[in-house]
Amino acid sequence: MDMTDIGRNRILPGDPRNTPGDGSDDRPDRWHALVAEIGAEIAAPLSAALERINALTSTGKIDRQSLRALRAEVEAARQIGMIGQQLTRFASGRLRQSHERLQLNDVLNGVLAHRARETQARGIHLKPSLKPAEVIVDASLLFSLLNSMLDWALAHARSHIDLAIDIKPLPAHARLSCRFATRLSDELDSGDGERAPRSLDSLTWRLVEQTAWTMGLVVDRSDASSLTTLTLEFPRTASNVIEGVSTIEIDDGFAPSGNSQPLAGNHVLVIASQRDLRTQIRDALRNMSLIIDFVNSVDEAAGFCREGLPHAIIIESSQSGEPFAQLRAEIAAEVPDFVFIEIIEHGSAFEMSGFSGATVSRVGRDALASSLPSALIFELSKGL
Repeated sequence: MDMTDIGRNRILPGDPRNTPGDGSDDRPDRWHALVAEIGAEIAAPLSAALERINALTSTGKIDRQSLRALRAEVEAARQIGMIGQQLTRFASGRLRQSHERLQLNDVLNGVLAHRARETQARGIHLKPSLKPAEVIVDASLLFSLLNSMLDWALAHARSHIDLAIDIKPLPAHARLSCRFATRLSDELDSGDGERAPRSLDSLTWRLVEQTAWTMGLVVDRSDASSLTTLTLEFPRTASNVIEGVSTIEIDDGFAPSGNSQPLAGNHVLVIASQRDLRTQIRDALRNMSLIIDFVNSVDEAAGFCREGLPHAIIIESSQSGEPFAQLRAEIAAEVPDFVFIEIIEHGSAFEMSGFSGATVSRVGRDALASSLPSALIFELSKGL
């Protein structure tokens, strides 16, 4: 099966290729190819990491640059594994959606603000042109889709990424477009390739594609020699009369999604120096398909956040002093609804932010297993 052909054309919600995670995919070859692709993509960074570890074993030394490269290789392998888990969710048939009215432009602006440090660190300039558009979708899937789309674009864009939201006439459907150059002008002048890079059909693209299909969106991607454009059309766009959608199907509130793993793929940074507390937190979040990183101190956390923010920070109470207050204020200035959760050393307290004027959620250590997942779902869902 030629994987480069997938996603080249316009894929409608009713297309046989559009299999929204109901377990009824009648094209097993596609999933076989995806499994093979996951194996190939995860093997490359792990092989490079193993070479560095072998060199470290033989010499007993590793320089700072090689250590950074080793971390990047392990991180790349972990990210591929997470994408594989998310794709498995769509194939399992256990995913349930809770449709809500959401302002597409507001959600996208929130994602862009959250990823601003990362885009700046990569030297990529974002050019948004976003008209108001209210769509009816599952909030957690929309959040995942927008982040995956940005991951995919950042991996291939060479200078800037144009993002636009408009309303398509007849029928009045919201459209989100993402356009970027995959080659610079001097590379074209030198005759460096006339076809679009095959790397565009990465596993991240598969995740974008499958998430959009699951949400019932129309996917249209076009690749030229130097320019790629992705357009996502939302058939369920809110208006006075919404064709094909009953009021019973729509949740006008902001309750957490009915998704079996609504936060899958979200990135959580944990500031904790106690090994047993780290183990407790890891065990409590084990089944949520989160990306979790641990640091020992607030200073390490500040350095970690310079090149990109996680979606939430969990901190042990012994470190929540003035340095953390400064870090929190700095992050909140960029992302006002950023999620912070403090782990109280003793007791089973469970206090959400916003109650009694609290700006940080608090969970007692004795209630980590039962309350920490709920706290994360509640806090991250508030920003959708």
